[in-house]
Amino acid sequence: MADPRFYGNRGPFTLAEVCAQALVAVPDGADPERRIADLATLEGAGADHLSFCLPANRAQLSRTRAGYCFIEQAVEHETGTFAPRFITCGSVLHAFAAAARLFYPAHELEEWSQESAIHPAAMLEEGVRLAPGVIIGPDAEIGARTKIGPCAVIGRGVRIGRDCEIGSHAGICFTLIGDGVQVFPGAQIGQPGFGFASSATGHAKIPQLGRVIVQDKVEIGACTTIDRGALGDTVIGEGSKIDNLVQIGHNSRLGRHCVIVAQAGISGSCELGDFVVLGGQVGISDHVRMGDHARLAARGAAITGDYPGHADYGGSPARPIREWRREVAAVALLAKRRGRKRDG
Repeated sequence: MADPRFYGNRGPFTLAEVCAQALVAVPDGADPERRIADLATLEGAGADHLSFCLPANRAQLSRTRAGYCFIEQAVEHETGTFAPRFITCGSVLHAFAAAARLFYPAHELEEWSQESAIHPAAMLEEGVRLAPGVIIGPDAEIGARTKIGPCAVIGRGVRIGRDCEIGSHAGICFTLIGDGVQVFPGAQIGQPGFGFASSATGHAKIPQLGRVIVQDKVEIGACTTIDRGALGDTVIGEGSKIDNLVQIGHNSRLGRHCVIVAQAGISGSCELGDFVVLGGQVGISDHVRMGDHARLAARGAAITGDYPGHADYGGSPARPIREWRREVAAVALLAKRRGRKRDG
């Protein structure tokens, strides 16, 4: 469910209204006047919620409590039970994007005014220091002794803990931040994730209705971007240190005390355990899992699957670092031998 601190829900809507918006038929045997209160993930949905299921997530259907769920025809044939709950559609992502626009038609930009750069509904504790040009949206909360640099923008409902430092020109929205966090200049936290429903006619943006959770004592480098979740949360674990120019995609979760070096890129829905280290310019594909204390050498690429913890990896695709080094040495030796043959 979308956090009401950040998103204004226009619902509830009837099942008929939702289906009309998504250009799909009301399921046989379903009550078209049944009211749907909100959107939610399969795990978090209740009886008055609408969710969606991609083929890769169909195992979760047996556990969800969602009142209704967008599915593709193939998924319905495989699961078969609770058919009245299923809304069959040609493209789950297109249908869900349409429903999300119905419930949450506008949430990207606040109605700022020159006269109220610090919104009167914002709450600032004792000792907060604001540099010139700071903008703070409605219902934002700033903890004691936190410092915010010039021209930083703090969006609606954002919560920043105590003893934090927010650098100049940083932008923070749809985010909850713990205590003792440092955000360096130009960082952007809580911007929409890169999610689209693609078809022959183009790419339809999927509204991103989640949050970013930044736990205590995290450091976020200059010009780093952390996207908010699509429905759930993007999480940065306690004590993690993120260098400059890092990209972290929506719904990814970093454990405690991770170290992410400059120009690394983490795609959506990745999970990193505690004390994971990523070298400079590392690239991680979506849905990759890395165990506690795993380390990936600079310019390595974790393409797919799980990477057990307490191990070092390198190369593209990433593999155990000793194996990668042997391959690099073998290729160099082969090239040297071929060069000798040509010279001979």
